[in-house]
Amino acid sequence: MSSAPFSKEQIDFLKEHMAQWLAEQSLGKPPQVYEIELRERMVRVEEELKHQRDMIQHIIDQMDKRFDQVDKRFEQMDKRFEQMERRFEQMERRFEQMDQRFEVMTKRIDRLIIWFFSTTVAVGGIVVGLIKFL
Repeated sequence: MSSAPFSKEQIDFLKEHMAQWLAEQSLGKPPQVYEIELRERMVRVEEELKHQRDMIQHIIDQMDKRFDQVDKRFEQMDKRFEQMERRFEQMERRFEQMDQRFEVMTKRIDRLIIWFFSTTVAVGGIVVGLIKFL
């Protein structure tokens, strides 16, 4: 199976007769007039292709700008997350400081309770001893 749809002979035949066939289809216009019309059409097609190429380039430029804006937004979000992370770290340090303070307070209260209990027992012993002695 050949990859080309037409053979070289067929292509040559088409090239030789294409201008004549097109001229016949142009309602009897002479080949020179048809050629001028064909060139005008080609120029219009080329101009339209150029216009489409310019439009595509404009769209690509706009998309690039939009992607840049999206990238900037993500960068801003990253910075905000970093700030939040720093704030959480600060809060964590504060909680650790509070934990240490509570531990110190708990130790003080424990010592105070032991001191009060032993003082109460000692005073109670002295009172009981005085009552027995008298």
